[in-house]
Amino acid sequence: MGLYTVFADWARRNGVEAAVLSFSESLPGALVEKFRGQFEADKAKVQAGGPPIITAGSDDWYSGPGDSDRYWLALRDRFEAEGWPAGRVLSVDHSSSTVVAHTPRPDRSKWDSKGLVVGYVQSGKTTNFTAVVAKLADVQYRLVIVLSGIHNGLRRQTQVRLDQYLKDLNPDRWVTLTEESRDFVKPSHDASAALSPEKTVLAVVKKNAAVLGKLIRWLDTPNGRKALESAPVLIIDDEADQASVATGRINPLIRRLLSLMPRCTYVGYTATPFANVFVDPAQDDLYPKSFILNLPRPDGYFGPEKIFGRDAVEWEAADEQGPPDGYDMVRLVAEEDVPLLRPGSKEPADGFTPTMIDELVTAVHWFWLGTAARRARGDDGHSTMLIHTSVKIAVHESYRAPLEALQRKARAGLASGRPEVLDHWRNLWEKESSRVPAEDFDRKQNSFDEVLPHLDDVIASTRVVLDNYRSQDRLDYSEPSVVAIAVGGNTLSRGLTLEGLVVSFFVRGATAYDTLLQMGRWFGYRTGFEDLPRIWMTPSLAAAFRHLATVEHEMRDDIDRYQRENLTPTQVAVRIRTHPALRITAKMGAAQPAFISYAGRRLQTRYFRHRDADWLDSNLQAAESFVQEAVLHGRLDEDVRGAQLIRDVPVSLVKNFLSRYQVHEDSPDLDPALMVKYIDQQLTSDRPSLATWSVAVVIGEGSEATLGGLDVKYSVRSRLNDGQRERADIKTLMSKQDRALDLGLTLAEARAQSESDLVKLRNNDPVCRDRGLIVLYLIEPKSEPVNTKQGTEGASPLRTALSALEPVVGMGITFPGDVRTKSIQASHVAVDLTDVESENVDEALDVDTEEMA
Repeated sequence: MGLYTVFADWARRNGVEAAVLSFSESLPGALVEKFRGQFEADKAKVQAGGPPIITAGSDDWYSGPGDSDRYWLALRDRFEAEGWPAGRVLSVDHSSSTVVAHTPRPDRSKWDSKGLVVGYVQSGKTTNFTAVVAKLADVQYRLVIVLSGIHNGLRRQTQVRLDQYLKDLNPDRWVTLTEESRDFVKPSHDASAALSPEKTVLAVVKKNAAVLGKLIRWLDTPNGRKALESAPVLIIDDEADQASVATGRINPLIRRLLSLMPRCTYVGYTATPFANVFVDPAQDDLYPKSFILNLPRPDGYFGPEKIFGRDAVEWEAADEQGPPDGYDMVRLVAEEDVPLLRPGSKEPADGFTPTMIDELVTAVHWFWLGTAARRARGDDGHSTMLIHTSVKIAVHESYRAPLEALQRKARAGLASGRPEVLDHWRNLWEKESSRVPAEDFDRKQNSFDEVLPHLDDVIASTRVVLDNYRSQDRLDYSEPSVVAIAVGGNTLSRGLTLEGLVVSFFVRGATAYDTLLQMGRWFGYRTGFEDLPRIWMTPSLAAAFRHLATVEHEMRDDIDRYQRENLTPTQVAVRIRTHPALRITAKMGAAQPAFISYAGRRLQTRYFRHRDADWLDSNLQAAESFVQEAVLHGRLDEDVRGAQLIRDVPVSLVKNFLSRYQVHEDSPDLDPALMVKYIDQQLTSDRPSLATWSVAVVIGEGSEATLGGLDVKYSVRSRLNDGQRERADIKTLMSKQDRALDLGLTLAEARAQSESDLVKLRNNDPVCRDRGLIVLYLIEPKSEPVNTKQGTEGASPLRTALSALEPVVGMGITFPGDVRTKSIQASHVAVDLTDVESENVDEALDVDTEEMA
């Protein structure tokens, strides 16, 4: 072991100055200074190029793992022995070191650190926190408690993983209080006897009131408390948004557990942090006051964005390429067909018989073809189809007979050799395989003749599995090459990985962001068959998942941007967009957003009811009246590029317009009531603002027109050719430079500025820093597309004429302000939780309790 290794180990545990002082007694000063420089360089490497993180000025102490670290080096060797690529091992090493580096220095006598790590569904969160556990154990953390969901299945799965990757690699250094088949039971020995300096204690426990109560009582004794005074403790909260916050029983127990530990680091892990960031930072709760960290998206990961696409977000310039539209993997099931697939909410489940509608039959057939294609590629891995229509067990059971009948019919058809049967399979293969080109994933697509020889074997080997609390025949991948159609409910949601998922048929309604995201078992990795997955769902669910992808992207972008601005978690809370049909999180029951900051934001209308003449005319009349009153009470500025600008418009006119102007229900971030509420709050704040506004009417590129007596030209905005009959999606209305129409910039000057620079210009302007801007666009009803951007030969054009029944009024709105200069409230969504009284975590999670494992 080299001298620097000893120095670095001492410095990590006691601080670099203590190491310099100690080693100067026996080593030349020049050598000690060289060690100091190397240690500082190693610390910088931990921070450089790591995932974005919002931190609270944490101690700068961790230089990365050292050559003497037993736990991490054993874990790294295990990863390499399993054939992990070097890049993947390096990624886990770096991201876990970043987490460790933002925990308190372990030589402090007391600390209370709370952090949040935001990962992706089925993307390696467990691997990351396993590495964090190993590295903190190497710096003498003596107790590790992993809170692992609310289901036995996930707790067992986590216990097995940690046993394999921690305990089994250093069996003489771990004391485990839980086992694969047994949650925490109070040991016969005292807690103080377990917490020895030579070993690390590990417990993997459910977030269950009875279990947590037993753990607290074991630790909360005079001897236990005394031992905890000198024992660094790590608490990992897996699925930290589930049960930990906004619950009447579990949340107080977790807080009570933390209160027993003077030297405690709490790290929550979740892919859905929506509940966590609504915790009041001013309260003694689980708000991640120390750090919020984004884990990087792993290579080859299929998330919501890749499948459903997403909308443009505020900071993306209009002239950029734009957000991804997702692969063509989603197939729609008509809303009116849903009653054929599951009983209504007030109908009995017993006796229900599902109808095997064409879409469901096609989904099953594609599952068999996709699996056969994998076999033709030499891929003998597990292959699964998910059918999720209801949480009710009786409904699951009703699917077995029709699915097995479909299986028999398919085999009989193939055995007959009839040309029309083979034509059916050939046409389905060629139609679907052409919609997601295999070439996009650097592989040559199989021909139908290559797939056909494997088809009958795949169908014959398929098992229909009903996976719920009552079923005896659960999903089991212990045998090789499992082919299964899994019909189930909530037991197929959190934690459980569906191996080799090819097809999902998903028509269950969901009303919460995290319910939607966690039910998305199709997220993850599809190595070797990236072109084959398909999802069947209703249009409303597809729209909700697209919105969810936008929310997730914006949330992660916020974390990244706030980190660059050097903000701390107590200064900001990650902004969550509201949605009229989606509660923020299932745990909040009836709670709804009460307030949201619009400081520094630019919002714009994107969706319109282009076939609703009354709706269009109502908005036109609201705009006409608004402009007329603005000219009457404000000041018309003639010298503005590209717009008619009215300055000094009273806020009362703005609020009246917002109350009259109708926003499409699919525009979740443009809630007029919330905007008016925000305006009222700003009017009465310590430094009042928004009492006067600027109003701009854009002079477009179309024919002559008037709005409110002002001469303008129509703007031309065609719509996406997305098959929506009643909703026009124009995608982008407002350019980045339009947020600067009242700032006196030329068009070239405005275009040259970044979005954040334009925010700063408004906030530094002595007048506009307290003034909002509303931009109106009078859109020509026909609005033919300038460039249809027709894609591959024979593909439909991406854009089509707007074809509105009346002129369309679009609106953009820009608010002054900077999140860095606002109070906590002004950058934090305040949520009323007074209605959340449920003591039943399962009920609060919208879980059918008869399915609980």
